[in-house]
Amino acid sequence: MSTNAGLHDRRNAAVVRGVSNILSIYADRALNAEIWDVEGKRYIDFASGIAVVNTGHNHPRVMAAVEAQLKKFSHTCFQVTPYENYVALAEKLNAIVPGSGPKKTLLLTTGAEAVENAVKIARFATGRPGVIAFSGAFHGRTLMGMALTGKVAPYKLGFGPFPGDIYHAPFPIAYHGVTVADALKALDNLFKSEIDPARVAAMIIEPVLGEGGFYIAPSEYLQALRRLCDEHGILFIADEIQTGFARTGRMFAIEHAGVEPDMVTLAKSLAGGFPLSAVTGKAKFMDAPNPGGLGGTYAGSPVACAAALAAIEVIEKEKLADRANQIGELIRRRLGEMAGKMKCIGDIRALGAMVSMELVKNGNAAEPEADLTKALVQEAAKRGLVILPCGVRGNVIRFLVPLTAPDALINEGMDILEAALGHLIG
Repeated sequence: MSTNAGLHDRRNAAVVRGVSNILSIYADRALNAEIWDVEGKRYIDFASGIAVVNTGHNHPRVMAAVEAQLKKFSHTCFQVTPYENYVALAEKLNAIVPGSGPKKTLLLTTGAEAVENAVKIARFATGRPGVIAFSGAFHGRTLMGMALTGKVAPYKLGFGPFPGDIYHAPFPIAYHGVTVADALKALDNLFKSEIDPARVAAMIIEPVLGEGGFYIAPSEYLQALRRLCDEHGILFIADEIQTGFARTGRMFAIEHAGVEPDMVTLAKSLAGGFPLSAVTGKAKFMDAPNPGGLGGTYAGSPVACAAALAAIEVIEKEKLADRANQIGELIRRRLGEMAGKMKCIGDIRALGAMVSMELVKNGNAAEPEADLTKALVQEAAKRGLVILPCGVRGNVIRFLVPLTAPDALINEGMDILEAALGHLIG
């Protein structure tokens, strides 16, 4: 029988050092919100493969759709011999992504690929080079993705130089003293000192920072960015790769602000566990590039398209956006109770089931507890709970529970979390 230790030795000998593992637990099987490792130990999954299985591991409808597609064909390349479920998924995304007027969709494979192509489309459509991203952002590990990402270590360290004409503005974070007014003033200064807004093709922003710490962009800030984009002819790109598909209590997080994006990047929970990404946006911009300028050999895999159509159906029929709000309330309540007893919990943030807690010393936001955060991830795993760290300062625990998880399982996971944190702080 394989063991975690044995597999980790093999992994260290065969897999590059640059691909890290948060845990040395090797999955054998998974169902809904539970994972069993190769030694038979059960874990409650509060990570969802980094927000990929909002519909739970191996949802029956998703698996049935995949099995049916595999009996037909696994690959032909859409650019060579196209197939219906690519078209059907594009139609579905055009219908559900927020925004008025006709929309079109490009299907790809990874989130980074979606971001790259959104920038390509924006530059072609506007004839401008500049792109503005935000501090703390994560947009992928490709060269353009890294250039846009607002966190140096480990994502950008040693990999430059990066593509030019990329600029960063502060993301408003009230907990750290950056107000909406501060962020807008900094953006105005950027236009005055770094780049003429007439040279900016797009702004790309996560409505909730993912890797950056689960900070929620205030609606007034997103609305102000939309006005600035309209004023200067800049395209507004909402990166919904982590926030999308009911995670925040709406199908897409940008809906909370009532803002209409020009393009939306999608991936992660789009296909219920299968690799697929998309750019959906206003047709007049999406159609700008010439034929042959967009695409990819594996882009829009027919197997992943089948999974995505089924996953979206599950989200709609099982009302997972409503369920996300219920899960978020449950976790936030439990964290609030913990914070009353543990001063290391400095801030709790939630938008739907996208929930986080920030660990600091004695409630002081200026003193991050990164070491405690790392230790908590490991201690929780020892007790049977998978959680994820994040944040530029490495001191945030993020909760990404599958939206199909029952309350009893979530409460069991929160019990483990409380016991693990209590053990560490004494």
